[in-house]
Amino acid sequence: MASRGSFYFVPLLLLLILLLASPPTAALDSSKTGSSDAGNATAAAAAARLRPGKELLKYKRIRALLRKLNKPSLKTIKSPDDDIIDCVPSHLQPAFDHAKLKGQKILDPPERPKNYNFTITGSGNGRGGEVVVQAWHATGEACPEGTVPIRRTMEKDLLRASSLRRYGRKPARRGVRRDSTSSGHEHAAGYVNSELYYGAKASVNVWSPRIGDPSEFSLSQIWVISGSFGNDLNTIEAGWQVSPELYGDTNPRFFTYWTTDAYQETGCYNHNCRGFVQTTNKIAIGAAITPESVYNGRQFDITLMLWKDPKHGHWWLELGSGLVVGYWPSYLFTHLARHASMVQFGGEVVNTRPSGSHTATQMGSGHFPSEGFDRAAYFRNLQVVDWDNNLIPAASLKLLADHPGCYDIQGGSNSYWGSYFYYGGPGRNVKCP
Repeated sequence: MASRGSFYFVPLLLLLILLLASPPTAALDSSKTGSSDAGNATAAAAAARLRPGKELLKYKRIRALLRKLNKPSLKTIKSPDDDIIDCVPSHLQPAFDHAKLKGQKILDPPERPKNYNFTITGSGNGRGGEVVVQAWHATGEACPEGTVPIRRTMEKDLLRASSLRRYGRKPARRGVRRDSTSSGHEHAAGYVNSELYYGAKASVNVWSPRIGDPSEFSLSQIWVISGSFGNDLNTIEAGWQVSPELYGDTNPRFFTYWTTDAYQETGCYNHNCRGFVQTTNKIAIGAAITPESVYNGRQFDITLMLWKDPKHGHWWLELGSGLVVGYWPSYLFTHLARHASMVQFGGEVVNTRPSGSHTATQMGSGHFPSEGFDRAAYFRNLQVVDWDNNLIPAASLKLLADHPGCYDIQGGSNSYWGSYFYYGGPGRNVKCP
């Protein structure tokens, strides 16, 4: 039987070992975590020493993930919204951690689809199609040529995450369907699925919808989809998103996403895994976009185009007029390595049913499509890329609202906007309990 003195000796010895083994807070590289994270680091380290088991393990995992995500930078820019933008040498961005990109050079953008310049623009009253920039551009600083701007992941971002293992990924979903009614994800979208598709283009106005619960998000995007709606689903996604859990605020942010197994184990948002290869030094994926549309006032939209390079098969992304952001290498995908079988445009929210009722998280402007221009969110100039690399109007567009009492959709066509629709809603209301 152990002596009474040994009971005092063991905890004291363990505490001494932990104090010696635990790196001091100052050892957290400010170039990777930022001075604003010093308090978080101190708190995490203190918690780890007080509860050396589970807390210490989490602390070490956070440190390891920060080292993996945040790459060495040549320049750092502090955004007015408190984001830190690191100017990372192009060949050091996270995508180059992939074995197939080791030693490879970044590709030059391919030719645009035919009819690329034939896009109807404007709203008919001069208030649509405004240029949208990012918050960090207000500093007047820019990343040097040969680097890419990457929003730094902070320790506080990881501490907010519901799961470190799945940080930067959408919640895993089983038995995904297009309407996703059984997964807590709700949509109001237009889609085409009668042909083979090699890209898509549209303009969408930017809003800051209210989020009812911090674990929920609201987004508006283009999906390029292939495979069944089972575990082999391939998607490429781009648009704007409000996600307090991922970004720590309610600003609308430019984002990308991809998966090859229906959001199970592959893919991620932005640069949170080895995937998207960024080529521009002008846009930071995951950074806030500004200004936003104003209810009954000025409307601001962004134009997105995704298209498959006919020569190499990679999927490229363009934001605005002529600004190529980068590409998803074809080797990431199974079905999308060949083509897409569906293109979808629209909004998505997560409904966790807080307090047992439908969420109050808004989609789009938070107003129903019946309110029209200046008040409702819209997608306009809906186009797809065909087998011969032609950019053509999205024909046979189908409209779908999972829960029209919560979020609805109404479409149309005219000489100013081509094929378009209004979409969105407030979430919980008398028709959506």
